[in-house]
Amino acid sequence: MADHDPPVAKVEVSGTADAPDRPARRRKGRRSKAKRSQPPGTQPKGKARPQGSGARTEEGNRTETGRAPRAEKQAVPPDTAPVPKAPYRAPSHAAVLSGQPSGRQAYAAIDLGTNNCRLLIARPSGENFTVIDAFSRVVRLGEGIAQSGRLSDAAMERTLSALRVCADKLMRRNVYLARSVATEACRRAANGPEFIERVRQETGIALDIISAREEARLAVLGCHVLLEDGFGPAMIFDIGGGSTELVLIESTGTVPRILDWQSVPWGVVSLTESCGPEGATQDERLARYRHMHSLVAESFAAFSKRVAPARESAGQDGPLRLLGTSGTVTTLASLHLELPQYDRRMVDGLIVPAESMRGISSRLSSMAIEDRRELACIGRERADLVVAGCAILEAILDLWPAARLGVADRGIREGILRSLIASHRPTGTKTMTDTLRNAAGAR
Repeated sequence: MADHDPPVAKVEVSGTADAPDRPARRRKGRRSKAKRSQPPGTQPKGKARPQGSGARTEEGNRTETGRAPRAEKQAVPPDTAPVPKAPYRAPSHAAVLSGQPSGRQAYAAIDLGTNNCRLLIARPSGENFTVIDAFSRVVRLGEGIAQSGRLSDAAMERTLSALRVCADKLMRRNVYLARSVATEACRRAANGPEFIERVRQETGIALDIISAREEARLAVLGCHVLLEDGFGPAMIFDIGGGSTELVLIESTGTVPRILDWQSVPWGVVSLTESCGPEGATQDERLARYRHMHSLVAESFAAFSKRVAPARESAGQDGPLRLLGTSGTVTTLASLHLELPQYDRRMVDGLIVPAESMRGISSRLSSMAIEDRRELACIGRERADLVVAGCAILEAILDLWPAARLGVADRGIREGILRSLIASHRPTGTKTMTDTLRNAAGAR
């Protein structure tokens, strides 16, 4: 992590995705009704969120429809803004798009991974930011790459559909600055650059295929505030769809300093596809799981040897600290809490005993896929992938045997937003709306 990266604080959220923080309209001749929403920052009833757990977004529970869930106890009218007929057009991956009054700029980050397409739109709020819109959809862009080395037509169509939703949201929110990144699937696929150009032509979103090093840096920047306090080196990891990043960091007063890092080409999609079908019996499933674990452990071997001195010194200073950001750790954390459905507010910032995560991983690895589909917080879309995630997680726990695991439901998008807001905080108003409209009209 570069030493000049901006300091990071907790994220605040207000408003909803469909009703941002704007004054309510008054009907002529009538008094406006009392405010329907509770004050920003009000805690929901139930389990208290962990101290320092950071952001809440309008995503709440995972959604595959692109429609952000409404905030609790709010009667939010549907968004009546017309859908733009022309596509969103961005001259570059981090382009100024409109000029809004100082302090009211909207910034956006798109993270196109091997398995998911995610969008976050936020406004600066002091040293923090307030999320005003969010979107997440499972697209499985990297499906089949392990066999063919190419993005399939079906995967590209699913991804384009999700990116069109993102483009509409960027237009509606009048985004001031945006950066869109693509990771392992587009890095690995022979037709990745062709797909990036197709996305630009059809949606106006200019994706930047980032390196594994940049992916690791952004993930750390987005989630490190949830790392437990302590001394000595700590480990942060991100289990993706096509790769896994491990980052050894040293805590500082602001952004951690990266001491070492490693990216391996094993994610939940790539590992699942490389190890073949699960098998019909429990013994076959367990043998497959052991094979998965072995493949990942071998890929971690050189990194494990390099960080051995840091692991020993960190153990002398106190308990080893470990923080994970991925669908795997958030899913297993929700199972640990026995939630009836996934709830980001309960999971983001949670500290879980590592032995509990190992126990859940062991149980899932022996279950038939039909049984995993029936478990709350897993469902049909993740039932086939979660076993690979468990194998990767257990290999990480072997490499960095912390007694407790921090869980983060945040990462690359938040890292992008922090970088954009800190690096491009305007000193005056810039008018770029015409550039956006001209680009859209040119299509």
